This record gives sequence, structure tokens and C-alpha cells, in this order.
Amino acid sequence: MKTSEIRELTTKEIVEKIQVEMDNLIRLRLNHAVSPLDNPLKIKDAKRNVARLKTVLRQRELSDNQN
Repeated sequence: MKTSEIRELTTKEIVEKIQVEMDNLIRLRLNHAVSPLDNPLKIKDAKRNVARLKTVLRQRELSDNQN
């Protein structure tokens, strides 16, 4: 998910997406611990998506506080 796509979402949608991505990340890590994933880069991508979502959410919080 690109940052431009994330910025188009509402704050509520971003919070929901963070929860979904965190669940996905936990599932990927668990599956990888049991048996190696075909593509372990999916874990890296999931972590980056969570970070992007949290970054945009934090930017919105800071901009709301300044105004």
C-alpha cells in the first residue's frame, strides 16, 4: 500500500487497517516459525505497511494539535 493511498483514507479506516495489518503480521510470523514461508519478504512488507499507516496517523494527530 502506497503512502498516497493511505492519505486518502479516513482516520478511522487507518486505525482499522493497522489492526488488520498487525493481525496479518502476527499470522505471518507464526507461520514462518512453524514452517518457512515461500516468500519471507512478505513479513518485511507487512512491517513496512504498519509503519506507513502509523506514520500517517501520527502526522494527522500532530497537525490536529497544531491547528
